[in-house]
Amino acid sequence: MSIEKVRAYLHTYGVDGRIREFDQSSATVALAAQALGCEPCRIAKTISLLVGETPVLIVAAGDVKIDNQKFKARFQTKAKMLRFEQVEPLTGHQVGGVCPFAVNDGVQIYLDTSLKRFETVFPACGSANSAIELTPEELKQFSHAAGWVDVCKPME
Repeated sequence: MSIEKVRAYLHTYGVDGRIREFDQSSATVALAAQALGCEPCRIAKTISLLVGETPVLIVAAGDVKIDNQKFKARFQTKAKMLRFEQVEPLTGHQVGGVCPFAVNDGVQIYLDTSLKRFETVFPACGSANSAIELTPEELKQFSHAAGWVDVCKPME
């Protein structure tokens, strides 16, 4: 089970006790915000993409979406979402629980600058009913992100 893999991974940082599990789904930004009782913008959603043949995860604030021009300028290719059936085999997590922790080898992780405006954010923890509260710097440290990128724009 993916959440157990994430729990073991976050245990190495001593923060596994901060994982929250819910009776209801937190698989979307709206559902996660409802389960946590926070603003949707503070949900650190993980967007699963392909850059060439490489799976790439972009973790961004819940109130933004990929800006195709910014993405292409940064990655020299158009943003291409993983198909549903590709998500788990390529990332190691099922749709609804994709997170930047305990991912498969070869997955590249980037954090969008939209997260930097918050003291804490809530990424998923490998299941469709879990989250953890982290500072943006903790998120960077625990995810081993390749860095910060600016590839998103506010939703309209």
